[in-house]
Amino acid sequence: MNIYVGNLSYQLTEDELRAAFEAHGAVDAARIITDKYSGHSKGFGFVEMPNDSEAQAAINALNGTELSGRELKVNEARPREQRGGGGGGRW
Repeated sequence: MNIYVGNLSYQLTEDELRAAFEAHGAVDAARIITDKYSGHSKGFGFVEMPNDSEAQAAINALNGTELSGRELKVNEARPREQRGGGGGGRW
């Protein structure tokens, strides 16, 4: 299950994020989304857990808890919406 984790501290590392979720089960991946130009954290990330029941337990346990001074927002990730491309402002 892919899990969205929001309101992350900008100093939090992917290893620290992984450790928080590993307390509840196996973690395949933990990544923090960064700005492609500055490389700084955008304050949210995703954790991939192979076992759905462990993932749900992690969501229930971690949502609303504090990590590095910030209250986490944790829920099952929704698929990305398809966004229209191009544009440019001309007709």
